[in-house]
Amino acid sequence: MAQRRTMYRGDRRRKEDQRKAKQEAKRARKAERRESGKGGPEIGEAASLQGSATEFVWFSPSSGRTVTTTTAAVPSVQGADDWTLLADPRVPPGR
Repeated sequence: MAQRRTMYRGDRRRKEDQRKAKQEAKRARKAERRESGKGGPEIGEAASLQGSATEFVWFSPSSGRTVTTTTAAVPSVQGADDWTLLADPRVPPGR
């Protein structure tokens, strides 16, 4: 059987042009941020923007589950009394 051609020459050129345009746009954004002195979103900032900043996350190893609360009080769930605080919104990320 003859081999089937899946990409035409024009498709390769088009994809390469798209890739180059994307790289140029990226370089332009980087240069603009460098000139203005403004940086992009930091990893910690992006994570805090995505998640709710007022939720406490608790984990119970005995039951193997997590619970989210809005207060710092230990959750009262029957059968689990070994809760460990995983996420405290009062503490800045990375500390």
